Amino acid sequence: MHIAIQANTQQKELLLQKGIPAGISVSWLAEGMALPVADAYFDFLGVGDVFATIKEQPIFINEVLRTSRQLPLNCIRINAWNSFLERPVLEIAGENNRAAGENILRSLNWKYQWVPDEPGFIAARIVCMIINEAYFALGQELSSKNEIDIAMKLGTNYPMGPFEWAEQIGTRQVYDLLKILEREDKRYTPSGLLEKEALQS
Repeated sequence: MHIAIQANTQQKELLLQKGIPAGISVSWLAEGMALPVADAYFDFLGVGDVFATIKEQPIFINEVLRTSRQLPLNCIRINAWNSFLERPVLEIAGENNRAAGENILRSLNWKYQWVPDEPGFIAARIVCMIINEAYFALGQELSSKNEIDIAMKLGTNYPMGPFEWAEQIGTRQVYDLLKILEREDKRYTPSGLLEKEALQS
């Protein structure tokens, strides 16, 4: 089996840590490189248009904000935002190509979980809500960013505090997801302070 992967340096290191089994060859795509023939394509950068000519093979795309209904039929969404790709189980979603996608991921020995095909998957929704609540607390001057991060790590055993997570993911991405989710439920309304930071970044 041959797969083609578009990833940044950090993502490539994480994928190599997950391991590529014997018998699977990989083309690591660089900018301007012609697309090789492959059994599957992975777009961890989430740029998508690079793979516009691929019509049949599954394309796993880092797409957290849109659903598969907004993507070509051969796309399978994967949550590869910073800090999510290193999780032991990958969140994936999509209404098409499930069997083909599962065959590829099983061949790679990567653990995965199908989740509802909604913006934010599950983990990103939860983390972005936690980040938003932390921004509300900061805006009310309940504590500092550093103290909130420490309290969350010690109190919940999270690997990062909410502001550390926001920095990893990018405040603009957190904000953009919350704005999409807010259309259905006002509890996702972004904090004014988060909005200000996100729009300045």
